[in-house]
Amino acid sequence: MSQLTEEQTAPPKRVHRQRSATQWAVAWRRFKRNKSGVAGLAIVIAFVVFAIFGPLFAPYPPRSTESLLQGQAGQPPSWKHPFGTEINGIDVFSDSIWGARNDLWIGVAATAIATLIGLAVGALAGYSRGVIGGILLGIIQFFFVIPTLLLILLFSRVFQVLVYQGFGVNLIVLILGLFGWPGISFVIRGEIFRVRELEFIQAEKALGAGNLRILFRHIVPNVLTPVIVLASLLVAGNILTEVVLFFLGFGPANVATWGELIEEGVQYVSVYPWVALFPGLLVVTLVLGFNLLGDGLADALNPRLRE
Repeated sequence: MSQLTEEQTAPPKRVHRQRSATQWAVAWRRFKRNKSGVAGLAIVIAFVVFAIFGPLFAPYPPRSTESLLQGQAGQPPSWKHPFGTEINGIDVFSDSIWGARNDLWIGVAATAIATLIGLAVGALAGYSRGVIGGILLGIIQFFFVIPTLLLILLFSRVFQVLVYQGFGVNLIVLILGLFGWPGISFVIRGEIFRVRELEFIQAEKALGAGNLRILFRHIVPNVLTPVIVLASLLVAGNILTEVVLFFLGFGPANVATWGELIEEGVQYVSVYPWVALFPGLLVVTLVLGFNLLGDGLADALNPRLRE
């Protein structure tokens, strides 16, 4: 019997296998290296915290005219009124805090509705062939050419009763959501044209998987990257639409929003410039944050970029 060598008697060495990074982990590493994207994320998070917890520290309730009763209407910025007051005695700082909550609600809620509709319609239009695909494409094109802002102006007059009963903000959310999805559908439809012919999709078909299962379980998760980017940019667009709507005087006057403050401030901009200045800066900063976030996500989730 031959004598065993030292290498043969030594215990087997453990093989450490490094787990491959997932697609989202790689995207997160790329995103963290994008300074502008991180700055945009920080701005958005700051405004979300501001909107959630800010009303706890607001000196006055929304649209309060208490300053008018105290003889402090039209006052410039001071320690008591950091953003000053407008001609009706409304504290601009307090209404800016309450307005952040309403503006973010309009931007995020309308984007969520539009994204869900656009994802569903675009997926079906991209995966369907023949007459059904053509009909869905026609529906997308029809809604794409509808001017959303004009629809909001029209509905705000048709449903004036709902507006004055406090449903004006939710009405804006519904209109923006129900008519703001065609752009997402076009992008999803194009992405699905590419993915539906890949080998793993053909393998699923060969195994007998149903069309809906293939579409929503295997295809849609692989085309979510452009949806995430578009959604972040669409939030900024919806917030700007709200500002334009209130600036034109078609929003409910009893609701605190940045657009309402800007509309009131522009009327007396030569006398009380601070009324429109501070809400305007908040709008610009938040929209910039979402745009930077969208650009950062676009770079991080781009499959053509390598580590």
